Amino acid sequence: MQTLKDVKPGQKVKVVKLYGHGPMKKRIMDMGITVDSELFIRKVAPLGDPIEVNVRGYELSLRKSDIDIIEVEEVAG
Repeated sequence: MQTLKDVKPGQKVKVVKLYGHGPMKKRIMDMGITVDSELFIRKVAPLGDPIEVNVRGYELSLRKSDIDIIEVEEVAG
């Protein structure tokens, strides 16, 4: 299993599963990150918090606690 925290800047990944429940999962989904969404990792702060991603044409910053619940797989190309 690979989560978003394992992805390096410049990689493109696809969301496979969202873990967690309640407000944390709802906040992620409200940002437009759902299963099958493609994310491009723009930048990761030196300590890993925040991570900046592009999703559906929007730039987002995610916290460490958010990226731990997002399971991804690498997208070819």
